[in-house]
Amino acid sequence: MAKTIDALDWSLIPAFLAVADTGSLSAAARRLGTSQPTVGRQIRQIEGALALDLFVRQPRGLQLTEGAEALLPHARQMADAMNALILTAAGRTEDLRGTVRVTASAVVAHHILPPIIAQIRQAEPLIQIELVASDSSDNLLFREADIAVRMYRSTQLDIVTRHLGDLRLGVFAARAYLDRRGWPKGAADLLDHDLIGYDRNDLILRHMRDLGWPATREMFTVRCDSQTAYVELIRAGCGIGFVQAGLMQDMVELDLGLDLPHLPVWLAAPQAMRKTPRITRVWDLLTQHLSPQLSRL
Repeated sequence: MAKTIDALDWSLIPAFLAVADTGSLSAAARRLGTSQPTVGRQIRQIEGALALDLFVRQPRGLQLTEGAEALLPHARQMADAMNALILTAAGRTEDLRGTVRVTASAVVAHHILPPIIAQIRQAEPLIQIELVASDSSDNLLFREADIAVRMYRSTQLDIVTRHLGDLRLGVFAARAYLDRRGWPKGAADLLDHDLIGYDRNDLILRHMRDLGWPATREMFTVRCDSQTAYVELIRAGCGIGFVQAGLMQDMVELDLGLDLPHLPVWLAAPQAMRKTPRITRVWDLLTQHLSPQLSRL
């Protein structure tokens, strides 16, 4: 074991956690934004400081040794403490000047947020906005984003949330597709049509089953998890899809008597950062402009 606590450089802990989570040096390097040799060197430094082997090479990648397994929860606590320190320090900044990183789903980022961000920039020219269009859930506690616009309420501890409204879902198709394949009169007619669904995401399947349909993945003749591509597949006439109604003004909405759920829209931010003036200001402006827009969509 290390002779003193100073023998271990705490800045190397992220490398240990990244390799433990991904199982390879190359994947860990991509996560950390560095090179594979650098991560390998950092792992060797930790092993030398602790006089302990951390990983063994297996056919499917690097596996934690028994000793490293015992260290893993403590390493995660160290990373959490460091992130809490950074968040708390950043939350003490009093100046509006700086950057606010906002993440949202690809559809919301493409179709809803741009004009709102333009209004934010006009109101607060000292604040720079980074918009992350991603359908994955960025970890707010690790500063992957300062504010998230999400279609669900975050259950993470130390995250502040606010419900802004709901987006209505509808059944849509291109007029050219309907003229070619016929116009369904009721929900049962959908079985005779090309349906557009998700690929690995089972959201549509679960909702259809909740409505009593024996839905399977194979029912969908075209499948795609990208929300923006999904919308374009409907526009191109690939079939009938289920999408946010406010985005499809140029498409035909089919009234088939289906009780489709609404998508709730939430703002979320780390509690430690919520009172930072520039983040508070962007939070308030997002609330001011998003809430009435959602009610119109």
